[in-house]
Amino acid sequence: MSNQGLLGNAGRLMAVQQVGHRSPRQFRDKKPGRIADYFGINTFGHKQMKERLPENVYEKLRNTISRGERIDVSIAKEVAQAVKEWAVENGATHFCHWFQPQTGLTAEKHDAFLTLNEEGRPVEKLSASQLIQSEPDASSFPSGGMRSTFEARGYTAWDPSSPMFLMEGPNGSTLCIPSVFISYTGHALDQKTPLLRSMEALNQQALAVLKLFGNTSAHRVVPTVGVEQEYFLIDKAYYLLRPDLQFAGRTLLGARPPKGQELEDHYFGSIESRVLAFMQECEYELFKLGVPVKTRHNEVAPGQFECAPIFEEANVAADHNQMMMETFRRVAGLHNFALLLHEKPFAGVNGSGKHNNWSMQDSDGNNLLEPGQTPQENLQFLVILCAVLKAVHKRAGLLRAAIASSGNDHRLGANEAPPAIISVFLGKQLSDILDSIESGQIKGETTEQKLINLRIAKLPEIAQDYTDRNRTSPFAFTGNKFEFRAVGSSSSISWPMSILNGAVAEALEDVQVKITQRMTAGAELQRASMDTIRESITETKSIRFEGNNYGDEWRIEAERRGLPNLRKTPESLDWLVRPESSEFFKKLGILDPEENEARYHVRLERYLKDIEIEVEVLNDLAYTSVLPAAYKQQLMLADALKTYLEAAHSTGLPTHSVSLQSRVLEEITSLISSLLERLAQMDKHMNEAAHIESLHAKAHFYAYQVMAGCDGVREACDKIEEIVDDQFWPLPKYHEMLF
Repeated sequence: MSNQGLLGNAGRLMAVQQVGHRSPRQFRDKKPGRIADYFGINTFGHKQMKERLPENVYEKLRNTISRGERIDVSIAKEVAQAVKEWAVENGATHFCHWFQPQTGLTAEKHDAFLTLNEEGRPVEKLSASQLIQSEPDASSFPSGGMRSTFEARGYTAWDPSSPMFLMEGPNGSTLCIPSVFISYTGHALDQKTPLLRSMEALNQQALAVLKLFGNTSAHRVVPTVGVEQEYFLIDKAYYLLRPDLQFAGRTLLGARPPKGQELEDHYFGSIESRVLAFMQECEYELFKLGVPVKTRHNEVAPGQFECAPIFEEANVAADHNQMMMETFRRVAGLHNFALLLHEKPFAGVNGSGKHNNWSMQDSDGNNLLEPGQTPQENLQFLVILCAVLKAVHKRAGLLRAAIASSGNDHRLGANEAPPAIISVFLGKQLSDILDSIESGQIKGETTEQKLINLRIAKLPEIAQDYTDRNRTSPFAFTGNKFEFRAVGSSSSISWPMSILNGAVAEALEDVQVKITQRMTAGAELQRASMDTIRESITETKSIRFEGNNYGDEWRIEAERRGLPNLRKTPESLDWLVRPESSEFFKKLGILDPEENEARYHVRLERYLKDIEIEVEVLNDLAYTSVLPAAYKQQLMLADALKTYLEAAHSTGLPTHSVSLQSRVLEEITSLISSLLERLAQMDKHMNEAAHIESLHAKAHFYAYQVMAGCDGVREACDKIEEIVDDQFWPLPKYHEMLF
């Protein structure tokens, strides 16, 4: 029996009863065996390609994947035939171009393999042209004005660098072809295209730096990413009774429970059996898709969990993270859970992020952020490290814009996530080395040669054993990678990684040019590199911070250093359309000015729509759930007080406690009035906003006026929840959903 539509708290009580009788779902009859036996069975990976493609075709396709070479369209026919046969043998009836529009989700349009031959008989076929390109409607996706309803043509194009895979359904499978999405005029409409462009820009500049240090064997450098995905699970019965969770993704009201996360007992705690069953089924499905999930554990907040994969190339990691979120959503329903990916679904406990562990790797398998074994290798490491510092220093505003969203605004700045000030943590010993290089004095030695020999050769030891973690830093070096912790849990990683890749590519070009100029002027490589490193250390010193990013003193210090503190999404997005930002994207070939302007509008419109939805839901909850409960409480108290006074007058009972009882009645009456006043104020703000024509001005008004009004409404609602009789309260409470 459904608990939706029941009056008062009947639905809530039924939900509590349902949850109490849940048991872990058995998702298979027997264990599947070793992971290695079924890992990637639903992926057209190297093993499947090698088995099914002619050797010359396989080599060309492998070179496209591993060397970043342009796809040879002449092999498309044979690839299409092979992947179609593989898919059909594994139960597929349809195929689709699977792409990432600017919704943050994925999109797909399924076509059957079915075609009719000249005799009218059915034939299963996937042509080369169908593999390479498809034509979905481009007008119905966010485009920032680049596509109108009457300009519907758009194209998806096969991205061979990411493996094709089978998406299993209840009654068959669909072959998914990872793709980019572009308009009729060639403009990028998706998340993937800028990411691929940024990877190419990074590749070119990183190779130029490697050649300075004599590396002629590497033919490609790729950014690698390991994505830590945080999420909440609540029972579906509770979710169906919370319109705010269904429409806004977060609880817009809800009194805090007596216990939250203050005992620190959930983090890394024993995983509850229903949750473990969910995790195991998710991992099983993801392993079949070739997603190398590695780690699972309870996170800090009650009801919060994390899953993390092994590092992969950034574009594949982006695809796999989207597949992970989709798999989590689907499997959660099978286990009677609702998956919450919002950055702050519950007030008072930690929100969820998507920590992006980012590094660079050359085609010889070397991690460019891994300190080497020789002074020469460590000189290269320091050059690249300083380039990353320059990237974050110069493009901090853009990096903040990359992770801006209405959901992330609720998380950033709280004592759970990096604040809205972008800074870099390196660890004490690495910071000491940079400071020593800057000053030119280490144990009395001042020459570059002695500095290299005495100090830089020790970097491997430092990286492995002495680099602490700073969980308050938005961008922290953790031994051989940087952890970009500020990305929101619901976001695609493609956009923030595009900006990070581009910023580092720009900085690598800068240091390479400066080293080359110094060498042209007669300096040796070591002296030219050290002078460039020293210059970069001085230039980027303001971005480095080793302390507590949560503290108020850091905000004061950051302001003194001139670092931007972009607290809200609108002021963050403004950085996208600064002239220097547009030039940055254009110079690196990531976005042309029109594409960049369009993205700004897409993200700004999404911000406005998110808040408008929240306002409508909050208004509805206040009038249809909170106020009715409050009126019942008021009536009950008034009746009780009236009955007592009548009895006291007729029987002579003492009346000295009447004032205390009437005070409770006065409190609920005052709260009802306060809530009505705040609702009226919120409505006034929305009416004012309706007359603001500029999206930019409206977004800023929403951020600081409308959201403040929503907070006021919530405060009144939460106080009412705390004193209303449990029998009147219709919405699942925090302690029920989280515990």
